[in-house]
Amino acid sequence: MTELVGKRILLGVTGGIAAYKAALLVRSLVTAGADVQVVMTEAATAFVGPATFQALSGKPAFTDMWDARIPNGMGHIELSRDRDLIVVAPATADFIAKAAHGLADDLLSTLALARECPMMLAPAMNRQMWEHPATQRNARMLTADGVLLVGPEAGDQACGETGMGRMLEPDAIHAEIVRALGPKSLAGRHVVVTAGPTFEPIDTVRGMTNLSSGKMGFAVAQAAAEAGARVTLVAGTVSLATPAGVERVNVVTAREMHAAVMAAVAGAHVFIAVAAVADYHVKNAAAHKLKKNGELPKLELEENPDILASVAALPERPFCVGFAAETENLREYAQAKRRKKRIPLLAANLAQHAFGRDDNALTLFDDSGEHHFDRAPKIVVARQLVAHIVAMLPRR
Repeated sequence: MTELVGKRILLGVTGGIAAYKAALLVRSLVTAGADVQVVMTEAATAFVGPATFQALSGKPAFTDMWDARIPNGMGHIELSRDRDLIVVAPATADFIAKAAHGLADDLLSTLALARECPMMLAPAMNRQMWEHPATQRNARMLTADGVLLVGPEAGDQACGETGMGRMLEPDAIHAEIVRALGPKSLAGRHVVVTAGPTFEPIDTVRGMTNLSSGKMGFAVAQAAAEAGARVTLVAGTVSLATPAGVERVNVVTAREMHAAVMAAVAGAHVFIAVAAVADYHVKNAAAHKLKKNGELPKLELEENPDILASVAALPERPFCVGFAAETENLREYAQAKRRKKRIPLLAANLAQHAFGRDDNALTLFDDSGEHHFDRAPKIVVARQLVAHIVAMLPRR
């Protein structure tokens, strides 16, 4: 393995039991040709000694902001300036909180704040800590700031419990590093993504919508941007931060989304229809707030344009990817939808296991069969989806 030859990586190690796995990661990165500099928090040294990382990396591990080996006292600047990537593995809940809020009270957190290179975090903590609203908010903030979060995954934990929060294995983190530092697989491509629900007015204050949070679509947009694509995100009625490097177009109704997509896909290479678009709108929507008068309002529904079918029918159509959120008979309905839309790839999941959640599981359907992505944070699943799309795209 020489895929990282010449790459300069700063590996941050924080105080979690998974710190021992960081030693295995250092060994694999060095074997692949990377120059690895390790920086540890004080808590990390309670799990693995600095001498271990020095032996594996061939460089002294730094732990102190005022280390005398850096003569100008600027370790937080000097150690990161020549690096291509900062990777923190394990990244504890404490470190994630510091990074999200710009706190800098030790060498590693100060490096993270003063960096000029990308940063990747591999979260590792107890399942309750990962699922806590504060940690989830911090993770979303970091993602919106362009920080790469890889993992966590579900599994057995040191506390004896089982659940989400386990750090990815070193070989999986290694693969994510290769992807982050390698050629951008979608460079030069334009990707259009839809996300979130639409809102169909009944009157000036009421309407029909659904429970889609938009999180999966936003994760797909981020993953495409990470892969080097120019991304246009057509977003429905959601309150989510726009992923770094993504152009966002806000819409409300299905007809507005249809118009925005048809304007955006001209010349696009890939269209990914993640949004949960309403099938119908109210033809006789009231121009004022409806009042109770003892009679039920008579709503006349009219079918909305089919956005995915419209794009797939274009003479110069992009590579089209559909999404199907079902509540039952997933395989049957998903395959029927792919055939009806005449698209090369469809991603399907169970709505009750996806809407509003921060994790997801997908089954992909294409001409070669079915491909299953196990439950993981939506950004992780989105990166897997983008990698699958890249593999299916025609060669330029």
